[in-house]
Amino acid sequence: MIWFGNVSKTYGKSGRPAVEGLQLSVERGEIFGFLGPNGAGKTTTIKMVTGILEPDAGEIEVDGISIVDHPVEAKRKIGYVPDGADPYPRLTGLEYLTFMADIHQVGADIRKQRIPEWVERFGMESAIGNLIDSYSRGMKQKISLIASMIHQPPVWILDEPMVGLDPRSSAILKEEMRRHSDRGNTVFFSTHVLEVAERLCDRLAILKEGRLVATGKLEQLRQGTGGDVADEQTLENLFLELTEG
Repeated sequence: MIWFGNVSKTYGKSGRPAVEGLQLSVERGEIFGFLGPNGAGKTTTIKMVTGILEPDAGEIEVDGISIVDHPVEAKRKIGYVPDGADPYPRLTGLEYLTFMADIHQVGADIRKQRIPEWVERFGMESAIGNLIDSYSRGMKQKISLIASMIHQPPVWILDEPMVGLDPRSSAILKEEMRRHSDRGNTVFFSTHVLEVAERLCDRLAILKEGRLVATGKLEQLRQGTGGDVADEQTLENLFLELTEG
């Protein structure tokens, strides 16, 4: 569903790449965790796959469509929630969701069904008619999550999606991520909450200083670092070994 072909990106004149030679494939029907310390290149990678940034080199495809050559067509396949999502403050929650449904050309009958279901699921009924400017950080995150799923995208891309969410909303989001992948769709998300990634992800990738240092299932990562699969080495230990060793 997502393919990175030797992708690189450098900012400014430093000459130091934020992402270097990324070769990675994310399959249909899996939850894929994208991990790394601060400054590793996770958000840069996500901005490239969503078409916000253009890679300096390499190719990126979403469901077989080039994000560089056919950006509009590729973006129709994506639902995206950025880190620190901050929707239009002068719209109400309902106006924003309606606007996003218009952008994705979601029919009237479908939106009338989906919007109330998601609003109720995330407990936003009492706030949906209020201006987004009055929302808390967690409420902005929830309305952004709902907006990203209005068109039921085959690829759901989330950058630190748990930030600001209360425990109940985090649990609901994890349920929806699994439900989405079980329907044959793809979930690609970055997180610093390694316990969540360990429990939720089908496969993982770890970046360090813009380069991919490990990818695979948790058991494969354990073997790659010389660990015993039976020793229950945690993802946190693996992460520290791979990014600090």
